[in-house]
Amino acid sequence: MKTPCEIVVWYVLPTIRRELARELVDFYGMKQAKVAKLFGVTDAAISQYLKNKRGDSSFIEQSEQYYVFEKEIKDSAKFIAEGTSDISVEMCRICGIVKDIGLLAEIYSDNTHVPAPACAWGDHGFVKGPI
Repeated sequence: MKTPCEIVVWYVLPTIRRELARELVDFYGMKQAKVAKLFGVTDAAISQYLKNKRGDSSFIEQSEQYYVFEKEIKDSAKFIAEGTSDISVEMCRICGIVKDIGLLAEIYSDNTHVPAPACAWGDHGFVKGPI
């Protein structure tokens, strides 16, 4: 049986990276090399995110909570582009929101076909905004 943390590693974090990369390149005009440096990955990894070869988000995109996820991605990309936050802070912030709105529990149940454990839910009181 997978744990919620494994679901985060396999589904949530890659999707956050993919969506942030897409937003930073497409909306803020950042070069893939700059995004790669911000993320601590290779240019090739960013290229794969942009070509949908990494960060399959079908569980997230099909959720009724997708609009919340999408808004948070846009906010995070703005904070990163402005230099008021960084990728680590924003990844943690969005991951916490995914848990707080019940999206992690939903992904867990969809993936494992069993109810999500209590640790897949929660309100951590994450503060929205730049550091």
